[in-house]
Amino acid sequence: MNIHLVGSIGLDSVEEVFGTVGPLLGKYLKRIPDGEVGPRRLWVSFQYPLLRSSPYLRPDPSGEVRPTNKFPKLCLAEGVDPAEVTFGELGYAREAKGSYLDFCAARERGDIPKGVRFQVCLPTPMGVIYAFCTARDVLAIDMAYEKAMIREVERICRAIPHKDLCIQWDFCHEMIILDGQPQNQFPTAKTSLDDIMQRMGRICAAVPSDVDLGVHLCYGDFAAKHFNEPRDMEPMVQVANAMAKAVAHTLQYIHMPVPIGRTDEAYFAPLKQLRIAGELYLGVVHAGDGVDGTKKRMAVARKYIPNFGIACECGIARARKPELVKSVLEIHAAAAQ
Repeated sequence: MNIHLVGSIGLDSVEEVFGTVGPLLGKYLKRIPDGEVGPRRLWVSFQYPLLRSSPYLRPDPSGEVRPTNKFPKLCLAEGVDPAEVTFGELGYAREAKGSYLDFCAARERGDIPKGVRFQVCLPTPMGVIYAFCTARDVLAIDMAYEKAMIREVERICRAIPHKDLCIQWDFCHEMIILDGQPQNQFPTAKTSLDDIMQRMGRICAAVPSDVDLGVHLCYGDFAAKHFNEPRDMEPMVQVANAMAKAVAHTLQYIHMPVPIGRTDEAYFAPLKQLRIAGELYLGVVHAGDGVDGTKKRMAVARKYIPNFGIACECGIARARKPELVKSVLEIHAAAAQ
């Protein structure tokens, strides 16, 4: 059985991630991320200083803050024409190029099996801008940031051999909105399914056809807890099916979370309607109930979809103790056997 690592891994360095994950899980993996160490550990928080330093943006004079971490929301600076907003390097390509050197070194040592790809995980532009910017200016800022993120993807794909590369989009704020449950985290400007699929079509078009492309459907992981727990898998199945139609590039895989308490058939039953050509990874692995709980969720899922790989429901960077991270990785290995 294949294993997927969603992205973030709570270890101290890229070398430690590859040196730990490769020998333990390498034979089950098609792709390995660098663990999103250092400033990327808390996902899009990595981008807030960049946005805050932009001459085109300023903290909103109303004093509005982001509900979870209390970052001041950002808006267009006084006198700025939305058409002139632009962003330079976002930092993701530079991080990826450095981590790829570590990936190659780990492969040369034999820690990573040949044929495994280097997985670069990126937030969708909406995942950044809708988190940190005010509703009235979010569309103007999002358009400029999307262009910058596409340039980041192009830089990554120029720097890393395509046969070694996978690009994963972390589809979080969109998923929370499209799930349909009440939420006050994110603006809702141009957030219909059609609008969001058009965005996905644009950013996925930047990925060459011989680079793997995957999507992590995410419900958030602030304080190791989803913003909203999915009621069942129906919204995720609808999104995955729509994405498969909207994106010209073949989706090599889609990842979907499974809350720890869901071993009921009602949660998994919508998987019968899934229509994607690529791999499916289910986030059935949890530290809270280990291998036994993971296998229970796998057994129920198999009633509705016979072939899938396993993963955590989200990243595992928020675990503060390396021992817990390694324990979670070991659960993956034991369940995959």
